[in-house]
Amino acid sequence: MLKVGIIIGSTRPGRKAEAVAQWIHSIASTRTDAQFELIDIADYNLPLLDEAMPPGYGQYAHDHTKRWAAKIAEFDAFVMVTPEYNHSTSGALKNALDFIFAEWNHKSVGFVGYGSAMGVRAIEHLRQIVGELMMADVRQAVQLSLFTDFENFAAFKPAEHHEKTANSMLDQVVAWGGALKTLR
Repeated sequence: MLKVGIIIGSTRPGRKAEAVAQWIHSIASTRTDAQFELIDIADYNLPLLDEAMPPGYGQYAHDHTKRWAAKIAEFDAFVMVTPEYNHSTSGALKNALDFIFAEWNHKSVGFVGYGSAMGVRAIEHLRQIVGELMMADVRQAVQLSLFTDFENFAAFKPAEHHEKTANSMLDQVVAWGGALKTLR
């Protein structure tokens, strides 16, 4: 069965990404077409990229990199939950993406963004990044507003219509993930 990782793309204290990722996971867990698992980049304590060799060589020197690479290699597809910080994704998510290379290749990815502009710009930056990692990003994305989907800008209370969008995005991630599995 296809295995999809839902990446919590922020390590910031007080982050909203964990609640958003748990919401996506609760929707995904009702499906029977794939297995879904939360991946919290905070659990990997990745420093700023500290590998001497470019990730494309796959010659990882540090245990934290090897552990991160092994976890990502387990999956066929991903959903990345990203905040929008200064018109882009979080530095922590970008750093986690940069650490490895082959483990991302030929896998599908969908996005869930949130912020004052619904995470749109963060998602657009991620589309460029994952393309270089030889990933196939799906068209449908979930875009959440700090103004309407978070009570007092804090408690996550997504509007009901987002569940339909989330399932559409997951449909695409699973379909593309299955198709790309043949390339690996």
